[in-house]
Amino acid sequence: MRSVPEITVPLHVDAALRDPLPVQLVGQFRTLIADAVLAPGDAVPSSRALATYLGVSRGSVVAAYDQLLAEGYLSAAAGRSTVVNPQLLRVHPRPARHSRPAPRDPLPELDLRPGQPWTGDVTGPAWRAAWRRASALPVVPSVPPLGLPELRDSWSEHLRRMRAVVCDPGRIAVTSGGREGLSLLLLALGRQVGRPLRVGVEDPGYPSLRRVPPRYGATIVPVAVDDHGLRVDDLPSGPDVPDLLLVTPSHQYPLGGSLPADRRQILLEWARQNQVVIVEDDYDSELRYTSQPLPALAALDDPADGRVVLLGTLSKILTPALAVGFLALPDWLVPAVADTRRELGQPVGLVAQRAVADYLGSGALRLHTQRMRNRYRRLRARVVAELSGVPGLHVHPMDGGLHAVVESSRPTGEVVAELAAAGVWVSPLSEYWAGTGTRQGIVFGFGAVSEEDLVRGLRLIAAAMASTGSTIVSTGSTGVATGSATVSTGSTGVATGSATVSTGSTGVATGSATVSTGSTGVSTGSTGVATDSTVAPISGP
Repeated sequence: MRSVPEITVPLHVDAALRDPLPVQLVGQFRTLIADAVLAPGDAVPSSRALATYLGVSRGSVVAAYDQLLAEGYLSAAAGRSTVVNPQLLRVHPRPARHSRPAPRDPLPELDLRPGQPWTGDVTGPAWRAAWRRASALPVVPSVPPLGLPELRDSWSEHLRRMRAVVCDPGRIAVTSGGREGLSLLLLALGRQVGRPLRVGVEDPGYPSLRRVPPRYGATIVPVAVDDHGLRVDDLPSGPDVPDLLLVTPSHQYPLGGSLPADRRQILLEWARQNQVVIVEDDYDSELRYTSQPLPALAALDDPADGRVVLLGTLSKILTPALAVGFLALPDWLVPAVADTRRELGQPVGLVAQRAVADYLGSGALRLHTQRMRNRYRRLRARVVAELSGVPGLHVHPMDGGLHAVVESSRPTGEVVAELAAAGVWVSPLSEYWAGTGTRQGIVFGFGAVSEEDLVRGLRLIAAAMASTGSTIVSTGSTGVATGSATVSTGSTGVATGSATVSTGSTGVATGSATVSTGSTGVSTGSTGVATDSTVAPISGP
């Protein structure tokens, strides 16, 4: 027996009113259509079903529909349902509304902002098979607060194989990403402490996570870093000790240092003595190019009464849009996190958890990680090739990760603005400081674009950061600059007047006219003196 569709259109009639029932229905339909509650092409209830729903005669509904058909609001044909006229806007134009649409940010020609992985190779056969199998399994009423057992088992095995962390599945909580995992932890700790938390952050550090604690009433405590990561000699003491400390020991974000073994031991001892929870953000530890991935700080901690919580996601290996991650907790924190999760609910859906568990368990993620590491290693080599030797630039070591940090003496605001005008988006280095310190430079990602686009962007970056002019012009193969312009071109640059032209990975020469192509600098005119005061210390490929 065919079921009758449920009527959800907000219609009602009142026999006590002076207007006849068909007139009431016609007026309500006009209003619903004018307010876009009913859109062109939407089916309306059958006359019989609507009459039964309203408790009126079918003739009243038929009379109303006939009137709406005559006015062009509805459309009917033999063998199909009556619908709101698909050509309605031509028959009854909608009056202009005073509200303005929300402005949209312009899309860049080349988005090199950090934090974006290459997603073009994610949806391979293993990925599709995992989601297909996950969606075919029976549906269950609910998901356990800390996540499906099979996904927690898969995370545990992944940590053992990829990060040398032996973690019982019972100590793992499934999250919907890094910020959500940190939020869960802050709420659980805040309940135990019974007051607003003090949260230490690396300075400079990852701004996305740093912005989370203040949302929960926490106070931020900046802790300085150097070329080797967190400066443990500057860890707070006494009343300044934080309740929680966010660190990136394997690959400090954004400067790139790795915390040495002696500093790790000092950090762990400090945390034990001061009862500080250390949150280890393991955001891109698998992406190492000059050596094997470094052991996690959690691997050195005691699993029972330790102080380290390992926070992980698949954002850098797969995509941030997946929104699946984990917390690996010490035993003493599991009950508090489980209670908080039980109250808030598990944010990751059933099918997504099953699919990720399948994908991890099949070994597909390890193979995908290897492929991505090879791809990113090639792109990193292009960064080294294009920026090494450019005068005035200091490029921080890129032993791992998907971003590069480049410093120069030119004001960051000018560099970012000129690159944006040329269609290239990067992030200013100043955004990564929580305290008062800062440096002139930019942070850009190199993982989410093609090699051709990356080279084009790198040449524009080199030109902007080495330039003292005020204009960047990007052209396909030939660039001509006059006055104080800086031109970055694919293969050929010609400059007149006092212009500087940078193409490829060229240095800068001074004189009345300078032409630089490929990797060779030629100076013409009265004087041609090459200046190369700074060579970026970039680690080898």
